[in-house]
Amino acid sequence: MVVGKRVAKETLLPSVREDDDDDVGHGQELLGGIGSRPTSRPRNIYSRGSVDSQTVVRARGRSPSAGERAEDEEDDGRDKDEEDEEETGQSGGAFDEQHRDGVCLSTDEDYDTELELEDEKDQYDPTGQARYREACKRLGVIPVSYFLRNMHQSELSMVHHGLGPQGTMALAVPLVTNTSILKLNLRDNWMEGVGGAAVADMLKENCYITEIDLSENHLGEYGAKALASMLLENTTLVSLNLSGNCLDERAARHLAEALSRSQNLQHLDLSHNRLGETAGETLGAALAENTGLKSFNLAWNCIRGKGAIACAKGLGANIFLRAVDLSYNGLGKEGAVALGEGLKENNTLEEINISINRIPPEGAIHLAVGLKVNKTIRILKMSRNPMQSAGCFAVLKAIEANPASAMEHLDFSDISVDQEFEDLLSSIKETLPNLQVKHGSKIRPLQKPKS
Repeated sequence: MVVGKRVAKETLLPSVREDDDDDVGHGQELLGGIGSRPTSRPRNIYSRGSVDSQTVVRARGRSPSAGERAEDEEDDGRDKDEEDEEETGQSGGAFDEQHRDGVCLSTDEDYDTELELEDEKDQYDPTGQARYREACKRLGVIPVSYFLRNMHQSELSMVHHGLGPQGTMALAVPLVTNTSILKLNLRDNWMEGVGGAAVADMLKENCYITEIDLSENHLGEYGAKALASMLLENTTLVSLNLSGNCLDERAARHLAEALSRSQNLQHLDLSHNRLGETAGETLGAALAENTGLKSFNLAWNCIRGKGAIACAKGLGANIFLRAVDLSYNGLGKEGAVALGEGLKENNTLEEINISINRIPPEGAIHLAVGLKVNKTIRILKMSRNPMQSAGCFAVLKAIEANPASAMEHLDFSDISVDQEFEDLLSSIKETLPNLQVKHGSKIRPLQKPKS
């Protein structure tokens, strides 16, 4: 049957509006479907736009019921002339509608197909803006205009935007399918564990983001657990910053398991948390097994005692790390001894920061034992340790005794040195002219009072 232009509009447009209204009742599916990229036609905003099958059904007419089929059978006995007259009258009316205003329409099948393609084109949202607005509406948050303007950039920084858990969940919706953003900075948005879990689910599907900064977001153990699970599935993320997220030893256990099994992450920042001694033991064992990390930051984590020793041993066993920051912890003498032993075996570490670790002169002397044979360390930072001039002298003497040393920069800031250290440094400058050494003030010799 040929369908007129006015009939098609009255039939199709209400059905489209009804389908749009149905989506409003699926707010719960928004939260649960973020981590999936469906293959059928899911009823949530995490799937790409597609034409609802009900639109096509309503456009073409519904299937006849049993009673209607019975009436059709009774009408079969109707006189053929009467049927011809009815068909002639209907076709004539349809013909008038069909040629009104000079517009000629095709058959209903062709007309439906044309509408389906147009509807599908309108619903497909490659930018993700429509999906983001809909997610904000369902979650009751205000869309961030900065995100809408810059979601096509390769690097997106949204620091201090106050997203909160709900805003973070809405933001994660379009990021599931975003192909533009490669580096994402969401520092200090108070997303908490719920928001962190939403970002983790997003990263399980997104295969374009390579660097993400989630520092200072109060993720806690809940967020750390979700991100640890993500690291076991994601194969593109190479840099993760979790600094300042109130992570404790329980969060460290989840992350340690991920580090032991995942080999894709190359840069991890866990600084400014409260991991403690027990977490140091857990992460130290994970470091010994990891084969992917190139830089690891554990500064400001109250790691001391057995945890410090475990971390030092883990560094010695790891053959892939290039840079490690253990500053503002408590290695002490025992940790320095373990680190010195590890440097004897390690031939990959290039930069170590052990500033402010309560390392005494004896600890520096034991650390120097490893520096005598190490061939890769280029940068060593030991500032503000109570190692005194004797400890600095021992480290410098070890570098002089190592003909294969690669040392380029020594940092002894805020540590006073004596004349003996100055003399040794002057002699080393002749053989290692590129060596840079920073130290505190020079200790002046005591002068005997004149009689």
